[in-house]
Amino acid sequence: MKEHILGNLFTKLLTRKNPEQMMETASKAGLEKTLTAIDLIILGVGAIIGSGIFAVVGIAAAGQAGTPGAGPALVVSMIIATIASIFSALCYSEFSSMIPVAGGAYIYSFVTLGEFAAWIVGWLLTLEYLFGYIGVACSWSKYVMNFFQSPSFPAWLSNPPAWLVNNYNAAIASGADPSSIPHLFGIPVSLNLPAILIVLFTTWFLIKGTKDSTRMAAIMVTIKLTVISLFVIFGAFCIRPENWTPFAPHGMRGIFMGAFTIFFAYVGFDALATTAEECKNPQKDLPIGIIGSLIITTIVYISVALVLTGMYNTSGNVAQGFLNAPLAFVMRLNHIKIIPELISIGAIAGLTSVLMVLHLATTRVLYAMSRDNFLPEIFKTLHPKYKTPHIITLIVAFLCIIGTFMFDVKDAANLCVYGTFASFIVICIAVLILRKIDPDRPRPFKCPYSPWFPLMGILCCGGLMIYSFKELKDSATLFGLWLVLGIIIYSLYGYKNNRKAEIAEVNNTSKEDKELVTKK
Repeated sequence: MKEHILGNLFTKLLTRKNPEQMMETASKAGLEKTLTAIDLIILGVGAIIGSGIFAVVGIAAAGQAGTPGAGPALVVSMIIATIASIFSALCYSEFSSMIPVAGGAYIYSFVTLGEFAAWIVGWLLTLEYLFGYIGVACSWSKYVMNFFQSPSFPAWLSNPPAWLVNNYNAAIASGADPSSIPHLFGIPVSLNLPAILIVLFTTWFLIKGTKDSTRMAAIMVTIKLTVISLFVIFGAFCIRPENWTPFAPHGMRGIFMGAFTIFFAYVGFDALATTAEECKNPQKDLPIGIIGSLIITTIVYISVALVLTGMYNTSGNVAQGFLNAPLAFVMRLNHIKIIPELISIGAIAGLTSVLMVLHLATTRVLYAMSRDNFLPEIFKTLHPKYKTPHIITLIVAFLCIIGTFMFDVKDAANLCVYGTFASFIVICIAVLILRKIDPDRPRPFKCPYSPWFPLMGILCCGGLMIYSFKELKDSATLFGLWLVLGIIIYSLYGYKNNRKAEIAEVNNTSKEDKELVTKK
């Protein structure tokens, strides 16, 4: 009896979804198909260029508390991160062209690894996108406050109380007196107001629809690429070759941790896969969008890394301003006028486009999980006018705002990267499995040199992830707790709700059969 129960349990956990049924369900969902290949490249570039260059490039170069940075070898870290991303991007492209359904890696794992693996991957993607959203919102706030440092702004705007622009820990770290922070019922009231405001702004745009969001992203991408070009051109004249020596002050340890940190920038291309149901021609456009955005951003990243480390010595201790807003900081340090302010504007625009893509990706993953009975049905409710999942969009915004009270850029970024690595590894594994169990399925795009490229993706992402565990123990612990929480939610709700849905489906089928017999 026990063997029968355990066998039935494992059968349910390993139950795979039929791709045809998933695509048929998606076609009835009602999401509006508005995105083209150009839109996807804009969204991809919008997500990738921003969080890396503006949010964590300073941390990747100089390190953070307890962990070393790459120093001038940051360009090597970027190449390592790019190589790991390319292998995963090719696997994503194969899946996205083959199964154009909202949910990205969550859906791909459902058709290859089964129900439980799909839940875990969806849960990891939620970690990746949600904490990426939190981290970028905090970074956006830092750049806004950096922009307001100009003497032309009034004092109340350029130098507000620390408790209005930071969470409690960040306010204390910035030198604020704990007694100056107001309390409500004995609880300190310290909030990141700029971050909250930008979250509300992106929420409003996303509820209106992905096409409007893409237009906004296109404007933001144009602004930030212009500003980055100005940084590279003007900064190239301020490069001092001596800043590139020693090239790798912390050896391979610093290079690998730099690669781990800068990987925060590469959550953009996999977020594109979550928009599959809103693409006009997903089989063709998604691979173009994913690979195209990755190529463009890699060229930009390496150019910025060379100029940034050539302008400022990142081998030793660095100023806090470099960690908060590195591009604007080095421009001011070299007395280049106007450009620092333009860089701040470009950073604000760039990070805004990143926020929209990460918010969009989080909602689409949770939307797909709700449709598969893992989460309450209210999550998949569409707005009657805009045809967007407005309720889950609002819930994600609320969770992000709560997150800004507890996490700063580096902490949120570390958790985001763990989720990214885990989902990339699963996708590479899933491609190999589906090639075996369903070799005849049409694949408009195929990952080349299989199984070697997927295996290299697993090796690169897994190696960086395992290496970071000993350096980032607190983040690794939180990552483990997130996984445990996900298993608990699945056990108490997702598994039971799926079994209820199966019974309801059987009953409906029986009812339809009886009605058919009666008519005959």
